[in-house]
Amino acid sequence: MRTGQRSSLILSLSKDGADTGRTMFDGAYLYMLRCADGHYYVGTTRATLERRVAEHNAGAFGGYTRARRPVVLVWSQHFANITDAIAMERRLKGWRRDKKEALVRGDFASLPALAKNRGRGPHPSTSSG
Repeated sequence: MRTGQRSSLILSLSKDGADTGRTMFDGAYLYMLRCADGHYYVGTTRATLERRVAEHNAGAFGGYTRARRPVVLVWSQHFANITDAIAMERRLKGWRRDKKEALVRGDFASLPALAKNRGRGPHPSTSSG
């Protein structure tokens, strides 16, 4: 979480007041996983990152990561609004692998140059990176 952002823990309760086991924070996380086959997966969650990665590794979600386990969290960012996290998720899913890897490394200075080189090389990646 970035400095200065407020994080309020909210426990999700069922109608009868029992704890459902889901823990959520204000806002949402955008995250990137590296799959066992080396591909990247980009997603968002309002749950904790630890819980979401565990759900991916347990195969709780059918789809992309289920066949590519285990997965490892390589990057994340907290957003105050889930709509902002989802908008950025859509952008990251369009990035090529080299640009995603620069983000993971924290090489922010390379991002503009990698964006300008869109016309050369492979097509933009999907969540598979």
